[in-house]
Amino acid sequence: MLNIEYTESLNEELYNLIDTEFNNYATKNDISCNYTPFNFLAKDGQKIVGIITGHSYYKEVHISDLIILEPYRNKHVGTKLMEAVENYSKDKNFENINLTTYEFQAPEFYKKCGYKVEFMRENKKEPKLTKYFLVKHLD
Repeated sequence: MLNIEYTESLNEELYNLIDTEFNNYATKNDISCNYTPFNFLAKDGQKIVGIITGHSYYKEVHISDLIILEPYRNKHVGTKLMEAVENYSKDKNFENINLTTYEFQAPEFYKKCGYKVEFMRENKKEPKLTKYFLVKHLD
């Protein structure tokens, strides 16, 4: 009998299972997955003041999270972390970098970084939760 079980976190064995199956399916379809996570830290001395996370796979890079500590916002920390991802992505044959953000977060910041809105999902009940899907095509 099939059982469905909720879990809050996965262990290394389950992450390896996901990675293996993801890659096997891509290979079966003549696609190279090359799933690679990345993380960049911005530090002021020894203090971490910003983090950007994501992964690359297929022909694209996806930014998952960009977090800047409040006292370090509007001091170009986010811009430098975005540039780190772009530099990481250069010369690796990726076609684009993509991300999502909400209205209350940073759509204007990403636009200033050269990202274009590809799609916007409007939230009529809670406009601050309107979601933006952004992309920056790489040369």
